[in-house]
Amino acid sequence: MFYPSAFTHHLPSRRAVLKAVHWAMVPLLIWFLLVTPDDVLPFGAKAFQAHSMLALFFVTLCLLWTADYLRRGLASRPGPKLAPWARTTHQLLHKFLIWGLFGIALTGFLLGLTSAVLLKAGGFLPIAPPLNMKQANEIIGAVHIFEFYLVALIAVIHALFHIWRHLHLRDNALRIMTPKALHRFL
Repeated sequence: MFYPSAFTHHLPSRRAVLKAVHWAMVPLLIWFLLVTPDDVLPFGAKAFQAHSMLALFFVTLCLLWTADYLRRGLASRPGPKLAPWARTTHQLLHKFLIWGLFGIALTGFLLGLTSAVLLKAGGFLPIAPPLNMKQANEIIGAVHIFEFYLVALIAVIHALFHIWRHLHLRDNALRIMTPKALHRFL
């Protein structure tokens, strides 16, 4: 008889997986803040392909994180030292990040759907059948860019909030999501 639970003790914990996703997304978010598709185009097709692969990886992480949230809720709980306003802030920041990342993936899909040509994520995965809706594509493109920068701003506020918790409340908030190798610096 097959027992799926017999294999679960070999899998990393939810917290370990989310920690890996969290830290994988940080450099990707910074990359996409600093480097746009127009920036890589002058370097040729291979550079654009690499950029597109990073975007596909980023979107996959966004969708996996959203799916985990929808299935199991937030993994983090506000600490006992947080005042009521900080507990609310904690939950809102995490939910805004998760839904914002999902929104980035969704508007990316809508960009492909409204495009005049078939766009392929990573150069191989068709995003959506192109419907050649130029005006809608321009609007969605503007929303996609605005949304990305808004999520980046929320990520910065999120980081500052946890740094404030760690330094002001001394609740070790940074140790929860920081790899153990870096704990000695906290």
